[in-house]
Amino acid sequence: MLDNFPRGTICIEDIEMGMTRHLRKVVTDRDIELFAEVSTDRNPVHLDDAYAQDTIFEGRIAHGMLTAGLVSAVIGEQLPGHGTVYMGQTLKFLAPVRPGDMVTAEVEVIGIDHAKRRVQLDCRCTVDGKKVMIGEATVLAPSRKFD
Repeated sequence: MLDNFPRGTICIEDIEMGMTRHLRKVVTDRDIELFAEVSTDRNPVHLDDAYAQDTIFEGRIAHGMLTAGLVSAVIGEQLPGHGTVYMGQTLKFLAPVRPGDMVTAEVEVIGIDHAKRRVQLDCRCTVDGKKVMIGEATVLAPSRKFD
């Protein structure tokens, strides 16, 4: 994984509108196999080359939630980071992610409610500059008051 910032915590007191963080990761066959094992989603479009070739994707694709999990990693590890609690997430999948694709997952602060410690994040994943997933997340950010 290639992060643009160190992992850790950005407390609600330090979060600003427009802040962004991202990570990049090549999705591997092993990632897809492990995700299938953990999630129990063994849809052959993810695991069987011959089956997947005859689908609209014309080849194997990664699980959409594996891609979404990269956004979760940015939120849980970078912005806001450690101690963050997910409250909600919307997702829209725009294009498939294939084994070997370099995915960039990025979040951007689009709303802050300091009193409730809530942060709204625009979330997106791209492959070669093309959006493959978009959405918004609402999270409860950690605070120095409680640490």
